[in-house]
Amino acid sequence: MKVLVTPRSFGKTDPSVFDVLKNAGLEIVCNNSGGILSEEQISDLVSDCHGVILGVDPFTKKVIDNAPHLKAIAKYGVGVDNIDLDACKARDITVSRTVGANANAVADYAFALVLAVARKVIPIDIGCRKLDWGKSTSIDVFGKTMGLIGLGAIAKGVAARAKGFGMKVLSHDVFWDNDYATKEGIEKADLPRIYKEADFISLHVPLTEETRNMIGEAEIATMKPTTVIINTARGGIINEDALLKALQSNKIYGAGLDAFEQEPPTNTAWFSLDNVVIGSHCAASTVGATEQMGRMAAENIIRDLKNQ
Repeated sequence: MKVLVTPRSFGKTDPSVFDVLKNAGLEIVCNNSGGILSEEQISDLVSDCHGVILGVDPFTKKVIDNAPHLKAIAKYGVGVDNIDLDACKARDITVSRTVGANANAVADYAFALVLAVARKVIPIDIGCRKLDWGKSTSIDVFGKTMGLIGLGAIAKGVAARAKGFGMKVLSHDVFWDNDYATKEGIEKADLPRIYKEADFISLHVPLTEETRNMIGEAEIATMKPTTVIINTARGGIINEDALLKALQSNKIYGAGLDAFEQEPPTNTAWFSLDNVVIGSHCAASTVGATEQMGRMAAENIIRDLKNQ
């Protein structure tokens, strides 16, 4: 049976994960494009595959319809918004995720963005390289209020880091973990309160019809001029036009964005802003996280193909 592997970091630092697949009797088809596969590219590669280890490449109904032998998809990560789950369900295709494998890596990166934006690390570095040793005034992090939208594994990691900085933590999650929140001193808050009170707002929810554009012009208008928005989740949760306008007019202090609706963003205005730190959707890209995701994804695809 053939398995398509699309993530470029799969097995990069731990090639033995390929042996795990081969020893299970699987033939590996790799993504050699050097980038994220298009719908057409992935359709061609998956046509005779029984399984897929999938990154952020689009796995649409068109792709699924072009893969008559497909039985299982192992997501290399946790977000499944790039997979047509209804089409998978109709075909009885099993979809798995590598839950928890990259939680600490993403939490680290989210808090790195907090510090980088708040303390203007990038503009100061650029200035220093031009021998500009002027002092740049920035905002404090210690003792401020962190607002977490979502309280899953990654958000809990951000909360732990925020506590180390003496921060008050507010959170909103439709599946509220009251025992954890009580133990860790995290306050349950509705979204309007988070938008109004939080100095830093970090997003940790999946992209769904309910969360799409959940932060737009109206929500941003209620925020402090010193607010920093962090997104290591998914593009599309924030209305990017509204956020760009707010950053250009300094209605909020800044943003740290590791996810855009289209990557890279087509609007080049993002690249001229000095109050934004931009990531290439790389928050989970550490040696430890990618190796753990690789092992889990390999185990998941072997298990699910065997069960099918």
